Amino acid sequence: MKLTRFKAPNTYLIIFSLIVLVAIFTWFLPGGKYQRAEMDGREVLVPGSFEYVESNPQGIGAILMAPIRGFMDAALIIGFVLITGGTFGVLTRTKAVDAAIKAIAKAHSRSKVVRLLLIPILMVIFSLMGAIFGFSEEVIPFILIFVPLALILGYDTITGIAIPFVGAGAGFAGAFFNPFTVGIAQGIAELPLFSGLEYRMVCWVIITAVCTAFVMVYAAKIKKNPQKSATYDKDQVKRQNLEITDIENFAGMSRRQVTVLVIFALSILGLIVGVLKFHWYIEEIAALFIATGILVGLAGKLSPNEIANAFDNGARDLVATAIIIGLARGILIVAQDGLVIDTILFNLSNMIKELHPIMSAQAMFIVQTFINFFVPSGSGQAALTMPVMAPLADLVEVPRQIAVLAYQFGDGFSNMIIPTSAVTMGILTLADVPWEKWARWILPLELILVLAGFAMLIPPFLFGWG
Repeated sequence: MKLTRFKAPNTYLIIFSLIVLVAIFTWFLPGGKYQRAEMDGREVLVPGSFEYVESNPQGIGAILMAPIRGFMDAALIIGFVLITGGTFGVLTRTKAVDAAIKAIAKAHSRSKVVRLLLIPILMVIFSLMGAIFGFSEEVIPFILIFVPLALILGYDTITGIAIPFVGAGAGFAGAFFNPFTVGIAQGIAELPLFSGLEYRMVCWVIITAVCTAFVMVYAAKIKKNPQKSATYDKDQVKRQNLEITDIENFAGMSRRQVTVLVIFALSILGLIVGVLKFHWYIEEIAALFIATGILVGLAGKLSPNEIANAFDNGARDLVATAIIIGLARGILIVAQDGLVIDTILFNLSNMIKELHPIMSAQAMFIVQTFINFFVPSGSGQAALTMPVMAPLADLVEVPRQIAVLAYQFGDGFSNMIIPTSAVTMGILTLADVPWEKWARWILPLELILVLAGFAMLIPPFLFGWG
């Protein structure tokens, strides 16, 4: 009998299967609820208010409605993704990105220093953006630049994803000045805002170094033998479609192309200033990208009709990404409607009470990691869990500062692999990488980060942090 090669299931099938699985859980897990209260405009749990309630099992109807409800719940992110795709469609039409990639590739081929420093410099930049203002959804548009760049430099799609995504993820997990995670968690835990900065910066350096080294070792392996890449076959097709050839004879970027990229760079700078100073969120960032698309189109000498057509084509390319985001959000909706999230949180937190303080902190890290599967939002998880974890930390003699750090690690590390993260699944769909291939690649890094997280939670006890 001839054995056929195993074919990985479609990403849509994986996500929909998770919706079904969570719905099945709601038939066996008891329902439970914490009381909620509003604190500084955020909804938080009231410690000690948990009570079991009548369960609310989710049936066939809930499963079938989950995708469209996921679309409605994630409408802002989906709209942002489509607008971003449209803007990059215009940017691509100007050929400025192709020219920039040629310039970098030429420098990469001629300079050992560029080859050695390119990946670490880029990853540190993205890590800083994750650590300072929570770069997350904002990574999505950079995939459209870094995947082609990685391919033309002799790496693969996974490297192209890892540079911005793992870089920003490292910063997000080791954040020392992220108002959306550290700021919210410390506010709920009644700690001085952004206190404990020094040790968090040490953690950031360690996490960023680990992630950067992991990506560099992998990239060097692929550079030496491209066939070791899990995306080798698809990458060959992508390279043919890049239309970037004859790098050595590249004469340089034109003034028009430079102008286009300067406008784009200024828009990214505007994004950073807007997020940090004016607290922009998705609506404002999307508006900025629309303006950017118009300006780069005009600077690239495109007609209004060409700008509109390029925007349409760019948005169309991200429809699959938008569908994945809606499906991923549907998993969370089924869990919320089934009244099982609070039950899981209550029972996991009870398990921590019986452990030594150091082990309790490490258990908090694991609990936060588990909860992140159901609540893959940094600010949302802080609002849900810290009202419980902060007083729990007092009971088990864990300083609240350490409880916040455990939350950071639990939320940040797993964001890069969980299939319930709209950002993760959106990025993978955009790059045309199946989740299971990405999961196999990043799982060793996740295990290293978990061990590093355990280790980094020990020193604060020794020097009385918090």
